[in-house]
Amino acid sequence: MGTLSPAESGEFIVKNAKFLKINEQGIKTLVKEVITGVRTKLIDVDNFSQHEYHPKSTDIFATNWIFLVDTLNFCFWTPGNATKWKVEGQTGYFALCAAVNRALKDGINITNPTFYSKITLPELEQILRSDDGQTKVPLLQERVQCLHEVGKTLLQKYDGKFENCIKACSNSAGELLKLIVDEFPCFRDEAEYNGQQVSIYKRAQILIGDVWACYRGKDLGYFSDIDRITMFADYRVPQVLVHFKAIQYNDQLMTLLKTDKLLTNGCPEEVEIRGASIYVVERLKEMVIAELKANHPDISVKHVNAVLLDHFLWDYRRKHATELEYIPFHKTVSVYY
Repeated sequence: MGTLSPAESGEFIVKNAKFLKINEQGIKTLVKEVITGVRTKLIDVDNFSQHEYHPKSTDIFATNWIFLVDTLNFCFWTPGNATKWKVEGQTGYFALCAAVNRALKDGINITNPTFYSKITLPELEQILRSDDGQTKVPLLQERVQCLHEVGKTLLQKYDGKFENCIKACSNSAGELLKLIVDEFPCFRDEAEYNGQQVSIYKRAQILIGDVWACYRGKDLGYFSDIDRITMFADYRVPQVLVHFKAIQYNDQLMTLLKTDKLLTNGCPEEVEIRGASIYVVERLKEMVIAELKANHPDISVKHVNAVLLDHFLWDYRRKHATELEYIPFHKTVSVYY
């Protein structure tokens, strides 16, 4: 029995879910938010490149920068009241971007796999040093291992350039996804659920989505099948989906999450939350496109895809962080997200 794609996995997981259910009315409420977001340019392919921390498509190191950052883009949360890891006042993903950009300014060839395939733990610790000089990024040893793994393969098979991985896939996001999870095991985000091997592929898909967004869907970022990429199932976007009642946790799951107990990567509760997130955003995409075609012919559906919907939902969570704290998020220590 083969591994289901992320979209297939989302559907399979929702059909067999024991700890949550999907509410179509909640998804319809989200459709209105998305339509407003498209109209106001909150949802726009240009937003990625316009962010101060992201590379421009004209930067010669852009694809290797994106590959490096998405190799390290996992598990930034800290338990309880522990001090958050911050760089340039940023937390999480943007702290990582800031640290990588700081290293480049300092003359460190951080985006070059020749460097990071042999990076030592003290070297990476220095590169990812926090503003307070004391707080360390979580899973530092695991980050070193990921860099060694991907760096060696990139050097041995792709001349040290992630763009060669992209070019090998003939403008197919599906083929690139397969290449990434086959060649770089630390991106192979899979689980067994209800007797079936399912895939989430958060970091592998966000890697493709970031390339697509950086190049605005053109040149190296042109993928004829970008719609095969689903949202990037993490531990924060589900908060937004629960807030809008698109996903409803049962009492057992909600009680478990409120205990702040760590969930094992691959456990049924965790897989259901992530799989349901994929399913809901796929439904959201379908419903938004149908609504735009039916009632908003002036708005192009060309760039309405799961990549931009995920960006929108993730940004929504950041903007409404305090408001959404009433919804507990699942906590899992993992290199996959």
